[in-house]
Amino acid sequence: MPRTAASTLVSPVPRAADSDRRRTSASVVLRSVLEHGPVARSTIARLTGLSPASVTGHCALLAGLGLIRESAAPRRSNGVGRPHVPVDLDDTRFLVAGIHVAVPYTTVALLDLRGRVVARRELRHERTEPGRVLARAAEGLAALCAEVPGRRPLGVGVAVGGWVDRETGTVVEHELLGWRDVPVRELLGVRTGLPVHVDGHARALVNGERLFGRARGSRSVLHLFVGNVVDAAFATNDEVHHGPRSAAGAIAHLPVPGGAEPCPCGRTGCLQAELGERTLCRRARAAGVVDSANPMHVVAAAAAGDAVARRLLLERARTTGRAVGLLLDVLNPETVVVTEVGSLHFPDCLAALRDAAGTARRTAVLPTSFPDSVLAVAGGSVILDVLFRDPLGASPEAI
Repeated sequence: MPRTAASTLVSPVPRAADSDRRRTSASVVLRSVLEHGPVARSTIARLTGLSPASVTGHCALLAGLGLIRESAAPRRSNGVGRPHVPVDLDDTRFLVAGIHVAVPYTTVALLDLRGRVVARRELRHERTEPGRVLARAAEGLAALCAEVPGRRPLGVGVAVGGWVDRETGTVVEHELLGWRDVPVRELLGVRTGLPVHVDGHARALVNGERLFGRARGSRSVLHLFVGNVVDAAFATNDEVHHGPRSAAGAIAHLPVPGGAEPCPCGRTGCLQAELGERTLCRRARAAGVVDSANPMHVVAAAAAGDAVARRLLLERARTTGRAVGLLLDVLNPETVVVTEVGSLHFPDCLAALRDAAGTARRTAVLPTSFPDSVLAVAGGSVILDVLFRDPLGASPEAI
């Protein structure tokens, strides 16, 4: 039976109950294999502080579930003593499915256990009614799975902008899509027959960065997502802050000093109104740079030498940097990761963003680790976070 998000998302902090300690230790061992594999069991024991016997037991259990495997023939240290058999993630048996719902299209993807994209496709929205969008996403995933025979999907992760309640798997509100109280987990669970977990895309990408990206090992991470939707997520000590009903990270209506863009809320100069891709493309059309609503066409024009396109991207990067500076002052994270098209493609846009954020912390501001696959990774990271937090609860046997 598929388990609910509330039952599988277990805190990594050990508790008194034996079952919780067992799950926590299994998570610690699997994360160590992810970060250091191929790695000897003795090294895992040293890194985690678990006893060698405990590590051996957990490795046997995780291997039995098909999550790790021995990666090479035994070798002896200096030719003497017991042989060391390194273990690594088994990325040949299982996949996870990822869905990211953006305003113009949905990305569906299959990822391996290291968060690497195996297959993906984009499905342009014919219309944005939730039932239709999610039905097409399920069909797209089925088609992808047929292209990768012999690899079993463990579950589906869904990343969406706006207000997403992770515990209930519901999109509470997405203004640009016109979605309100959409039971995404329930609808996709029926169509796919797989466990489904749903989260906001900024929180999903924080988890992707700390599992597979440049923020791995950072004690606190802020992620700022700047697309059609503008939102943020914050994690400390491996825990993403969600707040009541997972409403944390809603920064769309933060005021931008000097901003003049009208916002649907009735005010002017809100962050999303100033930075959203719709605004970028409208300004580019007004300047004669492009005739479409695709921000990548603005990027292409800038790359081809269009000075106006480059100026628009630089201005957007500076405004993004001022928003980063504000969040840095409030939250003081060790690392800031920004997903924004200009800073992903042009060094001068990244430099402008960092300068606007404040020179004292400019080296803490990084572009996304997944420039060519950020939306696919966002969806996949939702379910991979569940797996690495509780491999016993989210394992194929439990599913």
